[in-house]
Amino acid sequence: MMEEQVLHILKEIQPAYAFEEGVDFIEEGYLDSFDVVTLVSELEEQFSVSISALDIVPENFASVRAVCDLIRRSAAGPR
Repeated sequence: MMEEQVLHILKEIQPAYAFEEGVDFIEEGYLDSFDVVTLVSELEEQFSVSISALDIVPENFASVRAVCDLIRRSAAGPR
């Protein structure tokens, strides 16, 4: 369920890419820094979480699984 929501958000931001393919979204150029800022905003709104600036690093946006893990960690509260 969460994965489907994340995929939907990613496709709204960059409809030209197949995010299901499991490539590294940052390394492959699917997402640039502006896209990541947009994604963070959408994730915070959609999942009612607050993503720390310290968590806005490429590895947290490399795949759908990485994004979902970030959401789960953010939902758990500050570390």
